Amino acid sequence: MRLWTAAAILAATLAAMPAAAQDKLTLLLDWFVNPDHGPIIVAQQKGYFADERLAVDVIAPADPNDPPKLVAAGKADIAVSYQPQTQIQVAAGLPLARIGTLIATPLNTLLVLESGPIKSIADLKGKKVGFSVSGFEDALLSFLLAKHGLSLKDVTLVNVNFSLSPALITGRVDAVIGAYRNFELNQMAIEKRPGRAFFVEEEGLPAYDELVFVAHADKVRDPRLPRFLSAIERGTHFLLNRPDEAWALFVKAHKALDDELNRRAWADTVRRFSASPAALDRGRWERFAAFLQSQGLAKDLPPLDRYAVVLR
Repeated sequence: MRLWTAAAILAATLAAMPAAAQDKLTLLLDWFVNPDHGPIIVAQQKGYFADERLAVDVIAPADPNDPPKLVAAGKADIAVSYQPQTQIQVAAGLPLARIGTLIATPLNTLLVLESGPIKSIADLKGKKVGFSVSGFEDALLSFLLAKHGLSLKDVTLVNVNFSLSPALITGRVDAVIGAYRNFELNQMAIEKRPGRAFFVEEEGLPAYDELVFVAHADKVRDPRLPRFLSAIERGTHFLLNRPDEAWALFVKAHKALDDELNRRAWADTVRRFSASPAALDRGRWERFAAFLQSQGLAKDLPPLDRYAVVLR
């Protein structure tokens, strides 16, 4: 009887105690919420962040150029960014460090209308090319053009911000760089204006991680960061194992995205998420660093250990 009473008292005491405090963490996305962010939304919906005692504020940017700069300025904890952009910005002096990978394959394409006059990259001479993120995208375009005997002087660059495929469909531009094969291609197919994609890795670009998590270089030992990545890994594994259930969680959180475009994009994105977000492919990062340096895009890039870490 005394044992039962003690157990009852202990249970009542624990029930009366406040829940463990959650550490706040701000995550800036690279773009408006879309299927590329699946593991993040799943981790929110499944309570994986809460399990790690984290309260994560997920924010979509007004300008896709801003998130890594805001992290470097100490205005946010983590940003979703791009491997090429991260290496270029680090070489330029921004105090950033890659702490994890979200999407481990290139998504970037140079996109044109399938029915249009651009049949090869060489046909872009004298044409308008739209872009959204400055720095790498115009440099990537320069590389692609050079492979076909052209330079940036042979085209007109137009900043179209988020409106990549609309700018192409309406004729505002003749091509766009930075269009994702899992999103803009599907968007154009739905609009009955199918696109033709030039895949960057087929044009000689080394493979790279498309979407990565970056933090301030001086804060990579922040104990919240490995807990964040642990929750992302759980979200990724749930998504890989149960993509239909994960999709239901995704659209429950973002009902406006429950449409044909995002369903198609989801199906095309699932296989591209990194199953081990904290893991670092050193060879891939070093090969891409060498490529950027050969193109004059990252002349002062420090050793890899200074800006790409594996959290413990």
